[in-house]
Amino acid sequence: MTRIWKETGFVEIDPWVVETEENPATGEQKPLLALDQLIEKAEASNDVGLGALIRPADDVRRLQPYLDRLAIVAVEFPAFNDGRAFSHASLLRERLGYQNELRAVGDVLIDQIPLMLRVGIDSFAVTNETALRRLAEGRLPAIPVHYQPAARPAADAPGYSWRRRSAGA
Repeated sequence: MTRIWKETGFVEIDPWVVETEENPATGEQKPLLALDQLIEKAEASNDVGLGALIRPADDVRRLQPYLDRLAIVAVEFPAFNDGRAFSHASLLRERLGYQNELRAVGDVLIDQIPLMLRVGIDSFAVTNETALRRLAEGRLPAIPVHYQPAARPAADAPGYSWRRRSAGA
C-alpha cells in the first residue's frame, strides 16, 4: 500500500496517481504525466494544475517553460542506489525556482528522507513497511552535520564562506 507523507503527517486524500496500463487515473484522480506526455499536453492546451513525473534519464530542464502550470512534480527513485532524482529535485528548486509540491516516488526509504527534504522534496509516496512504521511513530532519522549547502538549509547552520551564489542562480 502506498501512503503519502509530508512533514505534517500522512495525507488521507491525495488525487495524484502515477498512471500505468493497469492503474489508470479514474474519477477524481489526477495523472502524473511522463515528461513527453506533459509537454505534449501543455503545448496543446492552456491547462494549469498539471502533474509531471520525472524519471531518472529525463532532462528536468525541459520542464522550465511549464513550471508555472504545474501543481506537482514527482521525481522517481527506481532503486535505493539511483540518486539521479536528488539532482532533479535540486535543479528544480535551486536553478529553476520551482515552488510547488515536489514528491519522491518509487523506492523511498526512511534513511533517505532527511536527505530528500534537504534538496527540496516535500512529499513522499511511501510503500516500504519499515518507512511507513517509522513515519507513523514520528521516528525520522536525524543528520546533524551537513558538508554542503542545499535547497533547504540545516537548522542553525553557519553560512558557507566558500560558496557564493549570484542573485540570478
